[in-house]
Amino acid sequence: MENLRRVRVLDEDDGKPLPFKDLHPQVALMRVKEGSKIRNLVGYALPYMKSEDTKQIVFSAYGRAVTKAITCVEILKRQLGGLYQITKVQYKSLQEVWEPKGPEIKTPTPSLTVYKNCPSIYILLSKEPLDPQENGYQGPQSFPTREHRKRRHESLVLPISDKSYEGTEGEG
Repeated sequence: MENLRRVRVLDEDDGKPLPFKDLHPQVALMRVKEGSKIRNLVGYALPYMKSEDTKQIVFSAYGRAVTKAITCVEILKRQLGGLYQITKVQYKSLQEVWEPKGPEIKTPTPSLTVYKNCPSIYILLSKEPLDPQENGYQGPQSFPTREHRKRRHESLVLPISDKSYEGTEGEG
């Protein structure tokens, strides 16, 4: 493959409906890609979800962008709180077309087409309750406040003693 370059990627699943039932008509779709910046995604999604008119948002990603989508969702859940979540994991069919690198040759070699199945994820966040019987459902989580975390941290700190421990001599 070192002599080939990827020319295009065709998503065979484009145009399919989102894998959620009863979506709000004003739902926003955040397509997270490998090169997406988390701060840009969260920077758009946070004020969008804070809006009174907004009820739901969907994050979708595939391949190496799946972890970025999960990170964005966890940041939103922590910042906003009280969000219901449904997660759907599936495979996405991709078709990659590769052509030879370098100068044009009189007898061109044919392009190479590769079919791939990549893991993909769709995460629905909603301000309104969702069906708890749905696969992938997570109810709202209560996160500890700063004061609670501080008190818990202080209770875990062990007191430091001024005594120095001396090893017993003669052991070896």
